[in-house]
Amino acid sequence: MSDTRIRIYLIGSCDGFDSLREQLATHPELEFVGESDHVGQAASVLAGGHLGCVLLATREATFPAGEIAALREHTRAPLVMIASGEAGTMLEQALDADVSDVLLLPQLTHNVVFAIRKAAHVRRQTQAAAGRTGRVMTVFSPKGGTGKTTVATNLAAALAKREGRRTLLLDLDLQFGDAAIVLGLEPDKTIYDLVVAPGELDSEKLAGYVTKHPSGIDVLAAPLRPEDAELVTEGKVTSLLEVARGSYEAIVVATSPFFHGPMLATLDRTDELLVLCGLDVPTLKNVRLAMQTLELLSFPASRVRYIMNRANTNVGLKTREVETALKVKIAQELPSDGTVPLTINRGNPAVLAEPRCDFAKAIGQLAKQLAPQQRMAAPSAPKPQHRKRLSLVRG
Repeated sequence: MSDTRIRIYLIGSCDGFDSLREQLATHPELEFVGESDHVGQAASVLAGGHLGCVLLATREATFPAGEIAALREHTRAPLVMIASGEAGTMLEQALDADVSDVLLLPQLTHNVVFAIRKAAHVRRQTQAAAGRTGRVMTVFSPKGGTGKTTVATNLAAALAKREGRRTLLLDLDLQFGDAAIVLGLEPDKTIYDLVVAPGELDSEKLAGYVTKHPSGIDVLAAPLRPEDAELVTEGKVTSLLEVARGSYEAIVVATSPFFHGPMLATLDRTDELLVLCGLDVPTLKNVRLAMQTLELLSFPASRVRYIMNRANTNVGLKTREVETALKVKIAQELPSDGTVPLTINRGNPAVLAEPRCDFAKAIGQLAKQLAPQQRMAAPSAPKPQHRKRLSLVRG
């Protein structure tokens, strides 16, 4: 799958849209992810795919405000509207609704591709100007007990202490997250307190709800009570990750083993997905199912790293056999190490407490591979905003 092509998704219909879809689906600059009749049918792809642009077609003469509002609950990807007939008051409303462009059919294909390319480029420029350079690294396994929390906490500590990156550890195992305990912390505030607090979320507000760890990690802990998890919605997680990317160089996310709303929102903003594997048949079965789900969500395979935890355990399976069974390459092996459970009980990550142990060395290698290569620039004064111009032209 090429990362240079722009990933597009099509929603709705209008006169001439079928013909345009056929041309876009085979265009060399675009990667056609899929299509649906309305936003509701596209929820999983919008949340799980890294879309470069969404094309929303409408037959109505009035502005589809409801469809756009529903779409924005799932993705912040650039939106290009396609319509037929007269525009009416659509232009002014589009300006106010964060629509990148409006095109009226019939339209030359290269005009549409240009609009898509421009929308994707403007988004990248906007993100860069806002300083959103933080990388999101999500540690996931479709089975409990595989070591997600241990790997996530040690990876965050290695990124902060060894690689010198400003790091946030976000515990999204919302019902039973243990990241704070593993780090020996007793947080006064959790992600639950953050999402129910009044007011808009920004970097200053986020800083007031994290717990500092001596290694330099900022930790946003899971809710203290399982019933509070339901208030940490997909939309809240989306906003949180957007703000975190502007405040941190590395965001390490520990997850639950489920593809629920918060996980889908996390996938939509994940730069590196670390899928933990194990040398046991039940885990491999679940990993295979997770791979199929990621494919259905159109999650880019290039963003997935498969990590073998407890790789040296003598249980009758070897890493090479797992690679053959799953048809993937294991990017990193993490050894089973007797010092790890000791460090967990002490509340101190192995990479800090026992830096010379085999597990700490392997995590250190992984952190070096994943560490953002460019340091985040200091925030600059915001530039005055100008209203964008939409083309609203016929071909």
